[in-house]
Amino acid sequence: MRYNPLGSSGLNVSRVCLGSMTWGVQNNQADADEQIAYALEHGVNFIDTAEMYAIPPTPDTYGKTEQIIGNWLARNPSKRDDIVLATKIAGNGLAWIRDGGDITRQAVVHAVDESLKRLQTDVIDLYQLHWPNRQSPHFSKQWPGMIRFSDANTEQHTAGMLDILEGLNDCVKAGKIKHCGLSDDTPWGISQFLRLSEQHNLPRMVSIQNEFSLLHAKDWPYLIEQCIHEDIAYLPWSPLAGGMLSGKYLNGARPDGSRWTLVQRNGLFRDTAQSQQAISHYVEIAQQYQITPAQLALAWCDQVDGVTSSIIGATSLVQLKDDIAAFNIELSEQALTDIGNVFKQYPMPF
Repeated sequence: MRYNPLGSSGLNVSRVCLGSMTWGVQNNQADADEQIAYALEHGVNFIDTAEMYAIPPTPDTYGKTEQIIGNWLARNPSKRDDIVLATKIAGNGLAWIRDGGDITRQAVVHAVDESLKRLQTDVIDLYQLHWPNRQSPHFSKQWPGMIRFSDANTEQHTAGMLDILEGLNDCVKAGKIKHCGLSDDTPWGISQFLRLSEQHNLPRMVSIQNEFSLLHAKDWPYLIEQCIHEDIAYLPWSPLAGGMLSGKYLNGARPDGSRWTLVQRNGLFRDTAQSQQAISHYVEIAQQYQITPAQLALAWCDQVDGVTSSIIGATSLVQLKDDIAAFNIELSEQALTDIGNVFKQYPMPF
């Protein structure tokens, strides 16, 4: 396993981050225990979760994943220092979480305390804002014209960001969190948080996790370039496009127990004719190089300059083994060229 600095935090994290959002719906405690054990055995030291998980998000699934991780930590206290543990505070829009309200200083302090209880730990290594107050939940789902940035009240947004940083600072000073990060944010969001941190001597954002894959590469080059130059760790989530790049959803297939058979997850916005065509080509390339389609997509993501650690999730140990093995694969120049030729045909198929 290879490791990278987590931005300016001083921490080093494995290039594989173990995602956990299926734990509590598609996976139970025993499954999670098995996945954590396997990941640690193979050098993974980075686990990501969120107060909102498990997925699909519902009042009944809220907090379940953190509880599962907390149960594991309680049974394995000697392993705590071996793990960089990351979680997230949910943004606005979910009525059962803080009445759907914005992230505020008070919300941060309360949410951190509740996450610590569920995780059964004294400190969170990386605490992230799941999505910013100014969008709910992802800009990437919107088309030009659906959001009018020119109508935004930037002073109000900036004041809200400063309030959040004050809350994060409260938690850092109390020893409850070590570092702070963003999720589903933009270059403007990164810049504002960095500016406010410097101006007011408040915690600096050290990372951002955004959706990034062969089917969804909007962050390259603009946001990723900023991350490199500002020493912000870039953490792709959904590098398999919700499992689609594994090829298992081709031609309308919905394997039993797969994510897209669940309510709110069936196809999402990814399942387009262009996506299907692109994936068919990637599957052919994977077969040519005698690796699985999932390994092709993950190895490609891992080799993108600026990527710090890719967040992977699996519903079975077989999938997890296949995924982790991808990070030992070095794609040749010819393989990257073949992939690039398909990417140029389908740069943003959903």
